[in-house]
Amino acid sequence: MLKIFPEPVINLPEADIPLKGISAYLSQGENHQIIFMEFAEDIDLPEHLHESQWGIVLEGKIELTIDGVKNTYVKGDRYFIPKGAKHSGKIFAGYADMTLFNQKDRYKEKR
Repeated sequence: MLKIFPEPVINLPEADIPLKGISAYLSQGENHQIIFMEFAEDIDLPEHLHESQWGIVLEGKIELTIDGVKNTYVKGDRYFIPKGAKHSGKIFAGYADMTLFNQKDRYKEKR
């Protein structure tokens, strides 16, 4: 897969996200995280919940079901998942986004 992120992003620490085919880079804030993600494989995300999440689709397509409402997001779209909202989804190979997690410890740095 062609990398879409520039050197300043790929020089960030890798995020330890337990999904197949993902490349993820972590920008750690005091009270939040920004994750730059790209996927080489289709991924099914089981239903889960956490603090709020806001993302911008940079490439490809994702289907998200948030509190029972299913939507498809493509390049240029934004999505928001409120704190505590149950959500699941399907990420398609070639998908990339930038996601803000309103949670300082959502993901750890890959060791």
